[in-house]
Amino acid sequence: MTLLEMSREYGASAEIIHARVVELRAMERAQTDGEAARRLRRRVAELMPMWREMRELAALTARYYERSYHKNEKYTL
Repeated sequence: MTLLEMSREYGASAEIIHARVVELRAMERAQTDGEAARRLRRRVAELMPMWREMRELAALTARYYERSYHKNEKYTL
């Protein structure tokens, strides 16, 4: 698998996670039970770092070999 193919996979995963976050937020707004709304907010909070990481990795793997691209320090040894 090439880095460009990996980038597409990371991007697709990011879209799936984002769609789920949007869905959970809508469910939270419609929720009348406070405890259930709290659990939904917690799940969204757990998904946000995953979504951010997928987007960052999609960008990193898509542009890894570009000389002018400044890589994210988090993913550099």
